[in-house]
Amino acid sequence: MSLKRSLAVIGSGFALFVATPALAEEAASATESPSVIEKVGEGLASFFGREIAGNRTASGEKCDPDTLTAAHRTLPFGSLVRVTDALTGNSVIVRINDRGPFSGKRVIDLSKAAARELGIVGRGTARVLLSLASQN
Repeated sequence: MSLKRSLAVIGSGFALFVATPALAEEAASATESPSVIEKVGEGLASFFGREIAGNRTASGEKCDPDTLTAAHRTLPFGSLVRVTDALTGNSVIVRINDRGPFSGKRVIDLSKAAARELGIVGRGTARVLLSLASQN
């Protein structure tokens, strides 16, 4: 393949990447690191899986266990929260889109994708620290 043709193929792939909003947003969020504003709580985190997929959340969105979202009793919908496992130090940024959990002393209910990123799927629950985050 000629150099000119190679550049044309690469260029068209780049245009497709830039023209696809979801991919562009994903790339932008991968390079921008949210900064912590303030600590907003700590306690036990749990997670939900496929059993409620497709149901409407309190914010009106469809529940999707494959997104980095969570339920919290009081934080505003759309809030970005850094959830840090107190045992391992692993953390994940989630977006609040639902209310709950309403079980025991749990403070946040994570999507399965968020629990997987945090490394708590095998344990089921984890003691976590919650910090409000801001996208710079």
